[in-house]
Amino acid sequence: MRVALFSDIHGNSIALDAVLADIEEHGGVDATWVLGDLVAIGADPVGVLERLEALLSTTIIRGNTDRYVTTGDRPPPTEPDVRGDPSLFARYTEVQRSFAWTQGMVTAAGWLEWLSALPLDARLLLPDGTRLLGVHASPGTDDGPGFHPGQGDDERAAAVAGCEADLVVVGHRHYPARWSVGGIDVIALGSVSNPLAPDLRASYVVLEADERGYEVEHRRVAYDLDASIAATDDVRHPAAEFINRYFRGEMVPHWRR
Repeated sequence: MRVALFSDIHGNSIALDAVLADIEEHGGVDATWVLGDLVAIGADPVGVLERLEALLSTTIIRGNTDRYVTTGDRPPPTEPDVRGDPSLFARYTEVQRSFAWTQGMVTAAGWLEWLSALPLDARLLLPDGTRLLGVHASPGTDDGPGFHPGQGDDERAAAVAGCEADLVVVGHRHYPARWSVGGIDVIALGSVSNPLAPDLRASYVVLEADERGYEVEHRRVAYDLDASIAATDDVRHPAAEFINRYFRGEMVPHWRR
């Protein structure tokens, strides 16, 4: 069996189209897993959902930003944060408007209930008996630190403790990587959109599995960053300046600073 896995599309249908085209150009897949952060912080949330709906044999779970869109939860800064530090007000306002904009778009198009019903994780028994777990951030949660190079082994081990899986696939931190954590194979997908510098290409994974075992391939795909900036500006997204910093290569992860 051959499975494509990707996450963190963030409402960017341009980047998603590039990934889907690359999958087909390399022989296609039997199934697709999408591990959350589908719509928020991007210009075309509805277009992304329409493309995902058209795929065959697709497993989709939620990410933290999908939960923000459907529940009214928000990332920081919070109202108490702003009361304690008024300089955070502009950022607070931008976050509130950004998620309200996305919620309005998906609600108007009839997708809110579908998005609200997405599960937290997905599981599959591979042909060789390997227990696959797909999550957005880490087992049991769609948010938090996730997995990234700035962590130590103990922090990663605590994150997978008791997960009842042999292979854990994650998104969330927009950084493609692979770690062995106490005998558990942890695969970070990277992101389809909103890339971290210096590599601004979309990232996804192809998993090939049979009775003998499995192999994992990270793939990178270039897409039109200028068109992504233009799309964000054209819809007058309330967080356009923040979003476009990704496409200009200005978002550097904290572990590289």
